[in-house]
Amino acid sequence: MSKRGLGKGLSALIPSAGQEVGGEVLELGVREISPNPLQPRTDISDEQIEELTDSIKKVGVLQPIIVRPEGASYQIIAGERRWRAAQAAGLDRVPVRVMATTETEALALALIENLQREDLNPIEEARGYRRLITEYSMTQSELADRVSKSRSAVTNTLRLLDLPEDIQELLYEGKISAGHARAILSVADDDRRHTLARKCVDEGLSVREAENLAKLLAAGASIHAPRTVTPKSYKIVARRLRRLLAANVRVRQTANKGKIEIDFHGEAELERIVRLITEGDETSTRRADE
Repeated sequence: MSKRGLGKGLSALIPSAGQEVGGEVLELGVREISPNPLQPRTDISDEQIEELTDSIKKVGVLQPIIVRPEGASYQIIAGERRWRAAQAAGLDRVPVRVMATTETEALALALIENLQREDLNPIEEARGYRRLITEYSMTQSELADRVSKSRSAVTNTLRLLDLPEDIQELLYEGKISAGHARAILSVADDDRRHTLARKCVDEGLSVREAENLAKLLAAGASIHAPRTVTPKSYKIVARRLRRLLAANVRVRQTANKGKIEIDFHGEAELERIVRLITEGDETSTRRADE
């Protein structure tokens, strides 16, 4: 599957993006580089750093970190995970590309780089869009054009910030999905939004179930009917799988069958989860062959 790309290129988004200092790949000491406080991605898990650290120990940093001059040192525009993993791997120097940008241009570039890698959760993406609109004076149409998304996709993502902050936190933590959040948004008042959000989390509702309940709430119906109690064994299995996979997992019973649901953000995390699941199967196969 191909990655999402920038339809217009960085130079169309940021006029000065082509003004690289030197242009070639350089090497800098890791201590000469500092993280970017404008980094739109705030949730960088230890597990992801550990995986990247293992890779860097074997093959090094393959993709240069993009930095900008800041006084006598440099600040990361994109590639903070690579920088952190390089430090953990014991590297003294890392490959970089130096780019002359303003702080706002650095925010735009960091957001775009994360969008290309599908590394942002929906709330981080929405907050990044809002900052670009307010600090970079972009219209929603201009922003949609620059990030190669439809205007409606950008609008729908920004609408997630209309949710109460505690529900935004559920989405940020992966306890509900963007589909659940959009269903919750379709309910007019915050009290009913909280009611639906709690049911989504407590009962592990699918997006379709959340949408159906949202329609009932919007029509003024009550959804406080007694719910099926989740067996304790399901909760124990869900906790074990969350620890094993470092992802949000739900184990629930529907009318006719049980379900295990695993949340992930982007292809990289999906590949990581599949690798963790299949490693056990591969080990069993090897033992059977011995």
